[in-house]
Amino acid sequence: MAITIERVESWIIDIPTIRPHVLSMTSINKQVMMLVFVTCSDGITGVGEGTTIGGLSYGNESPEGMKLAIDLYCEPLLRGQDALVPAAVMSRIRQHVVGNHFAKNALETALLDASAQRAGLPLSDLLGGRVRKQLPVLWVLASGNTQVDIEEAESMIEAGRHNVFKLKIGKRAMVDDILHVAEIKRALGDRASIRVDVNQAWHEHHALRGAHLLADAGVDLIEQPLHRANRLGLRRLARRSPIPIMADEILQGTDDAFDIARNSGAQVFSVKPAQAGGLFAAGQIATIATNGHIGVYGGTMLEGAIGTMASAQLFSTFDALEWGTELFGPLLQTEDILTEPLTYRDFGLELPTGIGLGVTLDMEKVKKFRRNGSTRTIVTSSAIGVH
Repeated sequence: MAITIERVESWIIDIPTIRPHVLSMTSINKQVMMLVFVTCSDGITGVGEGTTIGGLSYGNESPEGMKLAIDLYCEPLLRGQDALVPAAVMSRIRQHVVGNHFAKNALETALLDASAQRAGLPLSDLLGGRVRKQLPVLWVLASGNTQVDIEEAESMIEAGRHNVFKLKIGKRAMVDDILHVAEIKRALGDRASIRVDVNQAWHEHHALRGAHLLADAGVDLIEQPLHRANRLGLRRLARRSPIPIMADEILQGTDDAFDIARNSGAQVFSVKPAQAGGLFAAGQIATIATNGHIGVYGGTMLEGAIGTMASAQLFSTFDALEWGTELFGPLLQTEDILTEPLTYRDFGLELPTGIGLGVTLDMEKVKKFRRNGSTRTIVTSSAIGVH
């Protein structure tokens, strides 16, 4: 008998964060996630996640918008389709739904999770097989307070949890930001690597000066200092900067990756399945990076456990992961929503050996944080609302 997709459900989950997370464009005190459940006729349910940083403050998708796209446009295309051919199902979605990379990534993850469960294999086996059992994971220092950040980093090093740190800068004057970074690096010394993420906040005319000052402070990497539209500016900066420049927001898919690689527009790629439009697309971006002699870094959208583990399953298959990963999202949340929490130790994340994503949601906790109960997003002739 054919195995088909019977039901697709999307939920919004709100979980507070352990502290404010300050970026150049917004600050967040809770993480909003969209979970999608794809149930098949053989009783197997795959799960995926769509998460952004601060709703629409970061990019052009939000968890609420992902739910709308899935409920109204994707679900009718999925219902009744052959669950055994995720690639064909996603091809159908791409033919009828433009953009919406985050929603597509969540759906592809759910379809692949179901397929891996059905096969009795970890999801990484469907992506080529893992070459590592643990992923190095950095921690983001984003309180904005220098002393608080130093104390936080010290505690992470002492606990053996993280020894690579990224600082979110760009909200304050450049001189103030660099003094903040320099003081933290001076306090941690050789015990830790320091990187910065400007989140597109700098203008090209002063970014090179910032790069030289950060290099003098001992910083190892600068992430997306210029607006993503300024591709030529990023290329000029990458060629003149004394430390590597990493492309992030500019990488919206494989076309962007190919263009940046061809034009030497960055020395490192932040690979994010959500921005890429799915796990397979993210894998293609990593391949472009490797073939273009560009470093690979496993990025995050501060996903919860589901999105984090989907990325981890993919990143574990990469031959090269020179700059480590940023899969710390679940640690930023006040409560875990898994029956067994992810294991972070020895400065990394250990990959589970179970089938599918390798994790199990604690549905009672999920329901505790679920927004609006069993509501479903609909469109009426006059407005968009909740029914």
